Formats: sequence, structure tokens, C-alpha cells
Amino acid sequence: MWPLLHDRRPDTALHAGVSALIPNPAGLVAALAQARYALAAARTTVPHTAHVTAVEDLSTLESLLAGVPDDVRAAYSGRTLGRLLLSERASHNMLLETLEVFLAHDCSWARTAEALHLHVNTVHYRIQRIEALTGRGLSRLGHKLDLRAALLCR
Repeated sequence: MWPLLHDRRPDTALHAGVSALIPNPAGLVAALAQARYALAAARTTVPHTAHVTAVEDLSTLESLLAGVPDDVRAAYSGRTLGRLLLSERASHNMLLETLEVFLAHDCSWARTAEALHLHVNTVHYRIQRIEALTGRGLSRLGHKLDLRAALLCR
């Protein structure tokens, strides 16, 4: 059926969400909620291309967050990153970049410094500044996850 729909509207990006299999009709409400969430993720992940997302495809934090409504994502990101987002100052943009690279390099001071072409002490200073502005310590797993999710929600 998918190719038929696409043939009828080739310029329209078609999206679908698929739930997990359910063993009986009692699971229909949950299956519908899963399919709607997967559909929202499909629309967010590839908005201009036809795409089907199954709930089983939501296996990363990024794919899970893709189904969260834009206004909720913006509120979460704004609240979590706080003062880092409130200012368009170049220093805050630099701190956001440092945070992204630090988390992408598994919180390695040396690899972050190398990737950003900085001295390790500069990375330490920037991370301390990020912690002060966000109120979250990057030595705590929960805080790392909060900040990573907030960056993905931007």
C-alpha cells in the first residue's frame, strides 16, 4: 500500500509510525500511543522524505527525543541549558560547542582539547563555567544525560 500512496502523491513526504505487536485487543490503546509516538519521530527525523518508523527503531536517546513535541523540547532545552541559551554572546556559543564536543568525546579532557585545538586547562575552565551556568556537574551521569538530552532538543 505504501508504494501506491507514494505514487499518488510523489511530492508529499509520507510518514508512518508502527507499534509493537500486541497479543490481544486489550493492548490496542497502548499500541496506538506507540504508533503515534513513532509517527512523530518519523516526521521529526526526516521531515521532507517518506519514512516509516517502528517503535522498535527508537533505540537511542536521539530517536526517542525525536517524537517529543517541539514546544516540549524547547522548554526542556531552555530550562536545562538555562543561561547558556539566554545570551547570544559568542562566549556562550563557544561554551555550547565545548559541551557538545566534550560529551561527544565521552567526557575526555584530552580528546576534547585536541578536537577543539585547545589546551586541556582551557577545557577544564570551560567545563567549570558550563557547570556554573547550568547548575549541573559533569562528573554525575544523570547531569551528563540531562545536558546531552537538552542539546539534542535544541
